[in-house]
Amino acid sequence: MDAISVLVIDDEPGIAMLCKRLLTRAGFHVSTLTDSRLAVDFMLNNTVDLLLVDIRMPDVDGFEVIAHAQRIQPDIAVLVMTGYGTVETAIRALRQGVDGLLLKPFDHGDELIKAVQQALADNQQKRDASRTRALRPLFSVTESLLSETQPDRLLDLISSAICGYLRCPHAGYFLTTGSESLQLMEERGRAFEGKLDSVVTQVDEANAPSLILSKGPRAAKFKRQLLDLGLGSAMLIPVQRPSFRSVLYAARDPQEPPFQESDFEMFQILARQAAAALENARLYAAQLEYVRKVEESQKALLQVEKMATAGRLSASIAHEVNNPLQAVQNCLHLAAREDLPPEKRQEYFDLARTELDRLTVTVRRMLDFYRPGPASSEKLNLSEIFDHVLHLMAKQLSERSVVVDFEIPDSLPPIQAVGSQVQQVFINLILNAADVLPEGGHLWISARAVRGGVEILFQDSGPGVPSEKQANIFEPFFSTKDGGTGLGLTVSYNIITAHGGTLELLPDRGPGACFRVFLPTGGKR
Repeated sequence: MDAISVLVIDDEPGIAMLCKRLLTRAGFHVSTLTDSRLAVDFMLNNTVDLLLVDIRMPDVDGFEVIAHAQRIQPDIAVLVMTGYGTVETAIRALRQGVDGLLLKPFDHGDELIKAVQQALADNQQKRDASRTRALRPLFSVTESLLSETQPDRLLDLISSAICGYLRCPHAGYFLTTGSESLQLMEERGRAFEGKLDSVVTQVDEANAPSLILSKGPRAAKFKRQLLDLGLGSAMLIPVQRPSFRSVLYAARDPQEPPFQESDFEMFQILARQAAAALENARLYAAQLEYVRKVEESQKALLQVEKMATAGRLSASIAHEVNNPLQAVQNCLHLAAREDLPPEKRQEYFDLARTELDRLTVTVRRMLDFYRPGPASSEKLNLSEIFDHVLHLMAKQLSERSVVVDFEIPDSLPPIQAVGSQVQQVFINLILNAADVLPEGGHLWISARAVRGGVEILFQDSGPGVPSEKQANIFEPFFSTKDGGTGLGLTVSYNIITAHGGTLELLPDRGPGACFRVFLPTGGKR
């Protein structure tokens, strides 16, 4: 640890030399001046921890020296010596922020040493108290930074916090990712038009926080740039994060009090909090983007499964479309006969119109199923949904000799859901039942009102789900059938869960497999 630096200023050479001998023996690094006019130049080029100065001196008195010292090195500790100890002198010393008063001549060397040590301790205590007072508002500042998740608004908030908290008119934030050069992202106060770039780059490369004063020994290599910019003091804090590098700066004009060591320490804390807040905002934005992509993938998966289900229904749809088309064709052929009486021709036209209406209804139902539908929920009548689904699947179920026993009471309350998605779940469960009944069988569908919603059971007369596979049936790409996609139950499960309901296998209900769907009547809970 470096020795504490003491500057002794006294126009009496004997007193100056005595102080130097006693303090050097006590372990201090001591410099002496007998001409107070040289004090300013000395302190502009040398760091001084404590100023030991006589009050009454020719040319420049001690109080004037103290004023210069506090402007050049704001954190300096001050101990005054005087042979004219009066109340007025003591009051003036207190008003000027002096840390101690020592009367000359001192009887013992220990008296000087103790006075110096006490002045240093009092000065440190004042600086600690200043830091403590500064920390209280810093907590609320950092809280507001960490609660903001929009990067653009956060940058504005950071520059406002720097100017407000550090009471400075100029602030800025430089940022880069990877190996790129730093870019000015936000600036308050005077526009420096790239004049700070060289200083910022050097601070970033050295990764060393810098407090620069236009007067004083701090960061002397940047003093010329500071003067060229017309600034009195500035602080630059580099912050390294895993995903980016940044440099924050704060600056004051020459007529303003220079930054002190306590300001420098608080700014380093604020800079780290600002960088953490920006990283949080970046991670939050990345998380939102990830959620958006997941939602898009889920929508795509839902649509893929819809198309796969539509393919499984193709035989039924072909039959439903072909029959009315054939009837229309026959009616038009017969109506074209010249020997046909007008009333008979009208009858054929009416039949053709009826078949076309039936064809239109069938095609609309199919389009409603596989076309991406609106995601808004509405009140739905389960009886109407099942009528629609079973009509769509009637041919396929009939060809497989699957008999559907359907029991939906008229008193069943409506559910709040997205119709096309619930319809897809019901079709998936009915198709799964039909797939495990290749030789025919029964499918029982029943619904009843339960507390908070509606319960629907789908139970088939097939072989059921093997016990070793029951825990995995809702996992993606897991299928108990040859050639199955393994997505039907996963998509169905996600749809029902998104509606605030549940889809589960009831392993103890036989014969066959029994799936239970619960949908809340009030929508998603």
